[in-house]
Amino acid sequence: MKKIERMERAARCGAMGSLALLSATSVVMGGRPLNVNDTEPVATGMWQVEASVGYRHDIKCSHGEYPLTLAYGVCPGLDLGVGLGGQFEERTESYGTTCHEAGFGDITLYPRWKFFDQSRFLPSQAASFTVKLPTADDDRSLGSGATDYDLTWIASRKVGENFQIDANVGYSWIGKAQDEEAADIFHYGLAVEYQVLEHLQWVGEVFAQQEMTCGAETMVQFNTGVRWAARDGLTFDIAAGSRLSGEAPDFSCTLGLTWVFGVRNATNNKNK
Repeated sequence: MKKIERMERAARCGAMGSLALLSATSVVMGGRPLNVNDTEPVATGMWQVEASVGYRHDIKCSHGEYPLTLAYGVCPGLDLGVGLGGQFEERTESYGTTCHEAGFGDITLYPRWKFFDQSRFLPSQAASFTVKLPTADDDRSLGSGATDYDLTWIASRKVGENFQIDANVGYSWIGKAQDEEAADIFHYGLAVEYQVLEHLQWVGEVFAQQEMTCGAETMVQFNTGVRWAARDGLTFDIAAGSRLSGEAPDFSCTLGLTWVFGVRNATNNKNK
């Protein structure tokens, strides 16, 4: 009975949980508040902190989170990151009752490798590999209780000085907890970024995911927002979005910051 109850609660909020995966004074292309990633890793020897609060809502579930991500530029073209944080949910249970849960989220680890620089005809390209560790409490449906893996191909194309296009295509291998079923996920997305003013940038994206099971419906969502470079290495952002099709949230929003610090070496200065 306990397993069935967990599966029912996970089904109600499944779409919510699956949407979870700089030294200039002007705004830098790529990064928060987009879900679609860009190819540019953290510069060698630099640290990057991303902190935010997010909220997603539909008729069955309201989900809030406050993730924190720390990344380090290991060498040219490669960075390593770790993500963690907390979450809370309000779920509509059977017979109209509500359930409130809160706790830690899952920990994620990832490397991102940029293996190709933009050429005349081709975009810059990178790959990221993410491991999600089951640190969230699965008994309260705050996590799946299993380890997930994701491999994503990333492409970015700068058009002039003020415009950039990012594209992602990836596949998630969803871990299966004991005696429970889970389907892998195919996901993809497209983002655009435009420099409106020296310190202000507009961003927008459309992304989708589909469970790899027969008859599964594709979930599609859009987000749009802005970034503001407050000072050297510190950028604030805000974005909101909604469902286009499938069981995506009716409304989502995020507010956060990106802070980059450290010692930039000579190679980075030459490349920037």
